Amino acid sequence: MPVMEQRAAHPPAPPPAWKLRTDPAPLLPETEPHRVLGTPAAAKADPQLLRSLYEQLVRGRRYNAQATALTKQGRLAVYPSSTGQEACEVAAAMVLEEQDWLFPSYRDSLAAVARGLDPVQALTLLRGDWHTGYDPREHRIAPLSTPLATQLPHAVGLAHAARLRGDDTVALALVGDGGTSEGDFHEALNFAAVWRAPVVFLVQNNGFAISVPLHKQTAAPSLAHKAVGYGMPGRLVDGNDAAAVHEVLDEAMRRAREGGGPTLVEAVTYRLEAHTNADDATRYRDGAEVEAWRAHDPITLLERELTERELIDEAGIRAARDAADEFAAGLRERMNQDAELDPMDLFTHVYAEQTSQLREQADQLRAELEAEDER
Repeated sequence: MPVMEQRAAHPPAPPPAWKLRTDPAPLLPETEPHRVLGTPAAAKADPQLLRSLYEQLVRGRRYNAQATALTKQGRLAVYPSSTGQEACEVAAAMVLEEQDWLFPSYRDSLAAVARGLDPVQALTLLRGDWHTGYDPREHRIAPLSTPLATQLPHAVGLAHAARLRGDDTVALALVGDGGTSEGDFHEALNFAAVWRAPVVFLVQNNGFAISVPLHKQTAAPSLAHKAVGYGMPGRLVDGNDAAAVHEVLDEAMRRAREGGGPTLVEAVTYRLEAHTNADDATRYRDGAEVEAWRAHDPITLLERELTERELIDEAGIRAARDAADEFAAGLRERMNQDAELDPMDLFTHVYAEQTSQLREQADQLRAELEAEDER
């Protein structure tokens, strides 16, 4: 056979090299953020749940205001306020069962407080007294994570271990929109989906990663759409609608608990205050934008719903505010007391068994302290 004829012959086509691993359609998020308040769905919401959410929102707003004031008084080194995002924080805490774990970011001390953590302990890290300020195992709250998104792989690891043990535990991991640009975010979601780990990721999209707006971070239709690429459902919810956030997170937590695997929830909200007390937000956003979001305040939305349905009156509103003021007064009084610090604590909780170098350093410090006392 001529050489040219041999080259013209084609071997049989190989079998397809790929196929869709899963149908993407059920994983796609809503085209508009899911809402409950102000819609017909609100009539089906549990009145007691709505009242509880409202009380927690009012207390959370007062907590943020008090913590911000403490920075101005020199009692806190820094405070990243979650004012405007209280619906996400409160709903996240309220969907957790006792055995579940919360993995917060640095802005989520309110979620830890709503989970039941002593507010002074929640602020200890930001005060500079202790690295964490509380026992994570006791409260089932991981340390407040200052590095972006590093808590997410930890949440996946804990959830995967719980599934292997057969424990009825779900991890709820909180992260900001800026954290979704980190490699830890990718690694966590990828492993979570492959392992079908019982973990829920809540992205609080407050519009800015410090000064960087969302459109300069990603070209995706939404952050919730990123879920599809990992093989998990994405949900898009109005992050200022406390009832909607609670509903979406509750469904995701139940799905994870029943073996359905992880879910990525994007809550669209807004950071009304600056990134921290060290930030000047007027340099990268205008006042009109802030005021537009104030009109969509989570407390106002829920208070309007409760009032229109006659589930709360002026006395109930006043009672919630008074309870919040009392809570803030107690926090203020305790935070205004100087912490009693022991320099020897530098060597505590470093290793289960101290190394020879640490023992030597501890002995040296102890001797110096005793000499100082004698003088």
